[in-house]
Amino acid sequence: MMKNMTLDNIARSCGGVLYCEPAMKDREITGAQFDSRKIEKGNLFIATRGEKTDGHLYIPSAYEKGAICVVCEEAPKAPGAYILVEDSFMALIDIARYYREQLTIPIIGISGSVGKTSTKEAIASVLSAKFNVLKTEGNYNNSVGLPITILAIKDYHEIAVIEMGISDFGEMDLLADIAKPDVCVLTNIGFCHLENLKDQNGVLKAKTEMFAHRNDKKGAVILNGDDAYLNTIKSVDGVLPLRFGYSDNCRLKATDVQMQGLLGVDFTLTNPDGHRLPCHSPLPGAHVVSNAACAALIGHIMGLTDGEIKRGITQQKALRGRSNIIDTTNYVIIDDCYNASPVAMAEALDLLSQADTRKVAVLGDMFELGENENELHYGIGKVVVDKGVDVLLCAGERSENICRGAADAGMKGVVKHYATRDELLKELPGIIKKGDTILVKASHGMQYEKIVDAIS
Repeated sequence: MMKNMTLDNIARSCGGVLYCEPAMKDREITGAQFDSRKIEKGNLFIATRGEKTDGHLYIPSAYEKGAICVVCEEAPKAPGAYILVEDSFMALIDIARYYREQLTIPIIGISGSVGKTSTKEAIASVLSAKFNVLKTEGNYNNSVGLPITILAIKDYHEIAVIEMGISDFGEMDLLADIAKPDVCVLTNIGFCHLENLKDQNGVLKAKTEMFAHRNDKKGAVILNGDDAYLNTIKSVDGVLPLRFGYSDNCRLKATDVQMQGLLGVDFTLTNPDGHRLPCHSPLPGAHVVSNAACAALIGHIMGLTDGEIKRGITQQKALRGRSNIIDTTNYVIIDDCYNASPVAMAEALDLLSQADTRKVAVLGDMFELGENENELHYGIGKVVVDKGVDVLLCAGERSENICRGAADAGMKGVVKHYATRDELLKELPGIIKKGDTILVKASHGMQYEKIVDAIS
């Protein structure tokens, strides 16, 4: 059951009208979902209207699966308890806000231009060495997914790690007001969502909206000490930020980094007192070290021992589409196709450069880069050459600039551009060879996971 989440309290929290048998008013829900396929016994089903479907059509199915109540904008024809509201999306937000007020466990809030999910995974892995952790799953980091994530917290959870994704001003205000994080983490300020945020100063302003909604105004603010924009933040409500990374200004600094190719990385985390913690991550790439430093810093704040922190770093697993190494019979695939930005693309190419085989980069368009998108794609072409890539294959209108940039930078290997992903995929089997290491990366809308599935 969920503390104080009775049907009567839920109706009050969202300004809805409860219709049910009198004995039902004090029943507590066991969870909440807006996807009827995920309903379990005792859940609350929130029927929302979207562009593709109307959740009200699935109310009978939700009741059949065990939902004890439905939040909806019109009275259901199927018999059962329901809460009538004007706007189901706003009701979801209000219900999550109310539930957040009932919670006493610490909540870690994470945002940034790139690396939110990988950092979230690192933090959750470290904290799981001591605590029962609830973390954001999948892409549940927006104004719909985040409330559902909050509502997924159960009595047995001891800490929550919540990811917050935004694309415009004001969105972080909303998300952080729901989550009210006890600890705020920002990974970096990069070239993302520039269509709305214009430039990196805009990104900084939008991301730092989080700070005003901290549950504890003295709670820690954790920042990437290698980011020039985040380094302009000297204090938050009188609290000095704690920084992680490679720089001397970091509370937890990564040193003695030794890349083990695609097998991971060895490194040491050092604090200002000179205390050293040797670590190994099974995940490859320089960004993994920074993520681990962030996770270790939070681990120290939450009272973990060095042994627990090391174990949490060692046990982290890769996610599909995020620097996920797939060793097939014929190739090694770096599946990094969940999303892309210039910074993330450069990091992925650096990872590819560590392979001791022929290096193939299968790249696609990066979205939401604003008016400088052509120049930003062109710049990736030079990175491709600098990292020693042997074969560059691109698809999409924007990524033609990657090929042009690589050619202008003097790339000697194969450079081919295709109008569509499917055209690239048709020719790909005839280009790649047994033993290749193949990076697959593009923005999520390019659906490059179909390329990964086809060759893995």
